[in-house]
Amino acid sequence: MNKYHLHLTAGLLALALSITAWAQSDTSVEVKVNGLVCAFCAQGITSAFSKEPATEEVYVSLENQLVAIALKKDMDMDNALIEKTLVDAGYDVVSMERTNRTLAMIKDQMGDHGSPDGGHQPHHE
Repeated sequence: MNKYHLHLTAGLLALALSITAWAQSDTSVEVKVNGLVCAFCAQGITSAFSKEPATEEVYVSLENQLVAIALKKDMDMDNALIEKTLVDAGYDVVSMERTNRTLAMIKDQMGDHGSPDGGHQPHHE
């Protein structure tokens, strides 16, 4: 194989990888919120987003003030709908980021390694 063919093959491989990465849709939406204080908050958020057709799974971390929504394959949820759902439930949206990270990756980063409470903290009065 001469240098021309080697460069052409490497270039085509790089192009194919770029197209594959570009074609993949975001798999989750990570939303930082203020106002999460108890497991009841987490249950309400989970319930609200579970009703949306595009939702695969919801993860709420009270400790990190994070709501992560895994999206079903080839489906999407509008940022305005996500924000409205959280604001209507009484929370302040601080930031929103769409990522290709799975909920398992997000949970791992948050330090939730399969704890039975799903990262939720009990409500203390």
